[in-house]
Parts: sequence; structure tokens; C-alpha cells
Amino acid sequence: MVAEIKPAPSSQAKSESDRRGPRRPPERRVAIWGPLLVVLALALMLVAGIWRHIQQQHAQRQFAQQTGKVTVEVLDARRDQKPRDLLLPGNITAVQETTIFARANGYVARWLVDIGDNVKTGQLLAELETPELDKQLAAAEGTLKQGEANFDLARVTAQRWQNLAQKQVVAKQDNDERQGSYQAAAATLSSNKADVERLQDLQSFKKITAPFDGRITSRKVDVGSLISEGSGTTGTVLFTLAQIDPLRIFIDVPQSDSPLIEVGMDAKILVRERANRDFTGKVTRTAGALDPTSRTLRVEVQIPNHDGALFAGMYGQVKFVLADKNSPIVIPSDMFVFRTDGPQVAIVTNENKIHWQKIEVGRDFGNYLEVLKGIDENAHVVMNPTDDLTEGLAVESKPAQKQDEGAKPKEN
Repeated sequence: MVAEIKPAPSSQAKSESDRRGPRRPPERRVAIWGPLLVVLALALMLVAGIWRHIQQQHAQRQFAQQTGKVTVEVLDARRDQKPRDLLLPGNITAVQETTIFARANGYVARWLVDIGDNVKTGQLLAELETPELDKQLAAAEGTLKQGEANFDLARVTAQRWQNLAQKQVVAKQDNDERQGSYQAAAATLSSNKADVERLQDLQSFKKITAPFDGRITSRKVDVGSLISEGSGTTGTVLFTLAQIDPLRIFIDVPQSDSPLIEVGMDAKILVRERANRDFTGKVTRTAGALDPTSRTLRVEVQIPNHDGALFAGMYGQVKFVLADKNSPIVIPSDMFVFRTDGPQVAIVTNENKIHWQKIEVGRDFGNYLEVLKGIDENAHVVMNPTDDLTEGLAVESKPAQKQDEGAKPKEN
């Protein structure tokens, strides 16, 4: 059996193989064709869009030839009235809070409430012993009785001398002296009565009562404590009382948002320690003027606190939901045409004619642009305007098939 001998490759075939190089693996070919297919797909989409635009222009020209008018799609210009949130920090405080002092010197006989106790107006909080005041009152009452006796004697004497003077039995000078003594006794008696009433009023302060409904937030004394009358640094603090229902929170609203804050509007209060609950308050008052340093408006929001879930002194945040009725107009960005004179839009007038309006553009929201000047609210703005829409061209308008119900919300 003779073995088959294959001829060796020629030098010419070998050199051609060397020029071509090694074959590319299948994975590399896929990596190259992938981006090419993506670019091809994008190109086809671009061509399709251009083709639709050309078809639309062609249809408009045919309609214009038949009727003498071009049909355009319009969208009413609207203001950006979508609500936006305004979040401001503040400290929750009591509507009323007072430090209770004594009006009389003495000692604490007993106290009846402690921190955390809810009290009512006029409720007894503590009682004092005032031995010095009691002695002063006793002395004043004795002086008052003496004054009453002197007054009665002076009154009777003055009447007698008045009768004698009328009969010209005594000298007029002596009668005048008796009448003066009577008036002096009356004045002394009035002073004695006032002194007794003052001491009685002070003695009534032996009983310390609550001036309003609230909660005791501190107790500074105990039984036997020496009490000095007065206030501030001169007097002894007995209790601190705070009204906890409702509470209030003060916030500073920036100047840009201050015109939107009105008395009576709702506000949501956010407290991190009560994250599972919603607290709703109302604006009760505003300062009515801006702070010239910070350019902010001081606003008070009151919060119902029937169950005592909130504490005075807590840190919280106030959330307003604002809708600016005077906000700028926002329309889709494909309504704009940028020309040498600046950005313009095509508007269909009341006479159904095209008018190119120059505008001033504000913020860019991507698919929408903010118009600061140039367009009135509810103006009929042409969607996707073309160069065929010349100034004064008569058109027929129809609402856009997809009309957005508002613009992109404002950024805070």
C-alpha cells in the first residue's frame, strides 16, 4: 500500500497567508458589529423623524393649497402652579409660660403640685406661713380702730362748734380749727383703711394659685423654704408653669416666599422623635415686616397638642405646600426657535394669524423652559413651529394631541 504524499504549500501561498494575518475570533467580530448596529439604528430613527417632519410639512402645504390656510397644533401657555414644598426649621415653645414668684415674705407651709402635673386656672399650688405679715396686719387693724375713734370724736366736735359758730357764741377761728381737725381725722382714717387693705391683699398671697391652665415644668421650693417677695433676681422662684395646648413654633420665611404666607393657612409640623405621626398647625400671625438684616418674615404657627405628644422646647420643622399664582409661564422646549434676534415663539392671534413673539427665557427644566417675559397666560403657542410659518400667515389651529396638565414643578 502506497502512502499518499501531499505537496508542500508553495512559497507564494504562504506569503499571501502571512499578509492576511491570523483570523479574528468570533467574539471580536461581535464586539465590532455591536456599536455599528447601534449607530445604524440611531441613524434610521433620525431619518424616520426627518421623514415624518417632511411628510407633515407636505400635508400642510397640500391643505394650504386646497383651503388657503395651514393647520397648526397649539398649546395654551400656563403658569407653573404645581405645589412645591417649603421646609423651615424652628423651636416649639409654649403659647404662655411664666415663672411664679411670691408676693409675701415667709416660709413654705406645704406644696400641692410637682413637675409634670396639669393644673387649672385658680388651682392651689402651695401655701405660705407669713408671721411677720400677720403681725403687720394686726398692728394696722389696731391703728385703724384708733383712727375710727379719733374720726368719730372729731366729727362730733366739729358739728358742735359749727352750731355754736352759727349762733356767734364762739370765735370763727376756733370753729375753723375744729373743722380742720375733723378733715385731718377723716384723711388719717382713709389712710389706715388703705394700709389694712394692702396688708390683707398681701396676706391673700399666702395661697399660691395657677394664673392659667397649663403644666408645671419646674418646682424650686420645698416645705420650710424661706421665701422672699419680689421678681427676677430679688424674689424666690416657686414654680414654672407652661401652657402646652396649643403649642407654637416660630419660623423665619425668606423674602422670596413671604408673599405666599397668609394667616389661616395650614402647615405640617415634622418632629424626628414623632416620625410616625403627622401634626398639623395653622399660621396665626406674621410680623408684617421683614427683618432688615436677614430679609426674612417672622411667622407663628400654632399646633394643637391635646394628648401632650409634643413638648415645649422641641426642635421641629414646618412644611408649607405653596402654589404661586404669579409664577412664571413654563412651556415645552420644542416651542422655541432661536434666531438672530433671540429666542422666539409662534403665537396664533385672535385673528387666527401667526405672530412671532420675542421672549425672555429663565430656567431650563429639560423638556420645559421658563418664560419670564413675552407670553401672556393662555396664549395659543404653536407646537414645533417651522420656517413656513411666516409673520401674519392665516392658519387654522387645533389643540395639541398630548397637552400636559402643567409644567415641571419648581425647584426649591
